[in-house]
Amino acid sequence: MKLYIVSTPIGNLQDITLRALQTLKEVDFIAAEDTRHSLILLKKYDIQKKLLSYHSHSGQMKLEKIVGLLKDGKTCALISDAGTPGISDPAYSLIKEVLKEGIEVVPIPGASAFLTALVASGLPMNRFVYLGFLPVKKGRQTLFESFKDEKRTIVFYESPHRIQKTLNQMEEILGGDRKMVVARELTKLHEEFVRGTVSDVKSEFEKRKPKGEFVVILGK
Repeated sequence: MKLYIVSTPIGNLQDITLRALQTLKEVDFIAAEDTRHSLILLKKYDIQKKLLSYHSHSGQMKLEKIVGLLKDGKTCALISDAGTPGISDPAYSLIKEVLKEGIEVVPIPGASAFLTALVASGLPMNRFVYLGFLPVKKGRQTLFESFKDEKRTIVFYESPHRIQKTLNQMEEILGGDRKMVVARELTKLHEEFVRGTVSDVKSEFEKRKPKGEFVVILGK
């Protein structure tokens, strides 16, 4: 009767720990954000387990089904599409419910996109704030205004569809001189870090069509 929170690779499938592989092989079933995506990893390491989908659109019945199986004495590995479950994905609701039922939660650490980007950014990492994905509409202006007085390094995720808008807003509100790093395609073939000021980075992405998921890191 345990729920294992298993971190999986964010791109390169070799970035998985021996402990994570052993856990995936030993549990009774795996709860995955996208079962089709997770099968790529499982097939590579010849892991054949019962898969249940658990994603942002899963209702209360799916959550209760997983909790019910755990209460019956089963063990489950919870995995997301990439990285550490609970970081900008729906795992939190399940973890909270499992703990409420007195079921043990065991973390199996591994990859996380925002930490991967932060440690290679060259910006201060002794004090930072992680914001996940920014609001799409409501609250963006207020949030960017709050960056003016933030002394910690700021880390957040952005989609390729909104990265240019975000860079434009940041230059307009914060000015163009703040240090910034944008990382994309982390651990993959076309991994890239774009470093400079806000204006430098904005100008760079104006020259091309943004692709991949982005980690934005803003210095003081």
